[in-house]
Amino acid sequence: MAKAEIVAEGLYFGEGPRWHEGRLWFSDFYDRAVRSVGPDGDLRTELQLQCQPSGLGWLPDGSLLIVDMEDHRLFHHGPEGLADYASLAQYSRHLANDMVVAADGRAFVGNFGFDLDAAMAERGPEAVLADHPVANLVTVAPDGHVDIAATDLSFPNGMVITPDGGTLVVAESLGLRLTAFDLAADGTLANRRVWAGLEGVAPDGICLDAEGCIWVANALAPECVRVAEGGTVRDRVETSQNCYACMLGGEDGRDLYLVTARDSSAAVARKSRSGRIERCRVEAAHAGLP
Repeated sequence: MAKAEIVAEGLYFGEGPRWHEGRLWFSDFYDRAVRSVGPDGDLRTELQLQCQPSGLGWLPDGSLLIVDMEDHRLFHHGPEGLADYASLAQYSRHLANDMVVAADGRAFVGNFGFDLDAAMAERGPEAVLADHPVANLVTVAPDGHVDIAATDLSFPNGMVITPDGGTLVVAESLGLRLTAFDLAADGTLANRRVWAGLEGVAPDGICLDAEGCIWVANALAPECVRVAEGGTVRDRVETSQNCYACMLGGEDGRDLYLVTARDSSAAVARKSRSGRIERCRVEAAHAGLP
């Protein structure tokens, strides 16, 4: 098993890492900020916000979409600054979460569906994994229209879109699986299927490589696993603490960046800057979106 190196420390809880213009951009939940880190570990605050941000994605015109977790909406940041973009509240429950933006500007956004921390404290992880409310995957069209893309998902989290734009894969964190859909030109999803079952792995953030495998941050352990379609684990990278998101970047797309923290519980994470960005060199480069 390869071992990641620590690139940057002092975060609260990082999420939604995206490689953009030579830097790794990400949200830091409890700093209420969008930040970035360079290859040498230099941290920079790109946007200081009033909301708790999560998923990030760029539109075709180069402007940025940001998920506001608590108010279930998308913000747009462009040359004129920050503005409201869309409300997800009709279809999103408890906290909005991760997002992928397709090449045509259509956004897909997941949500918790219920109070995960409270359920974990009351019932314990095993009980919550066995029985929990399901959630919608929400879609926001380029014209701003909001609708349901898919239903009955077990905590929809990280997502990828294949290079041909024809398949969307979503991590169902509490379903312990990656689920694929055919993605049509009009943004509709069809042909739902299990892309990979993941025994002992709660998939959080994910990213796709040029060999068609998906790197999966395991929210249950200090590791990120590389999975082929069907569920075979091809590689593992050890991290210093539990891994909650990942992204391939660097000049050649072969630097695997890993977002880690001591604990995902808000009560723990917001009190301690235990969050880190870690990195490991891998063989297959980045592919697809994000």
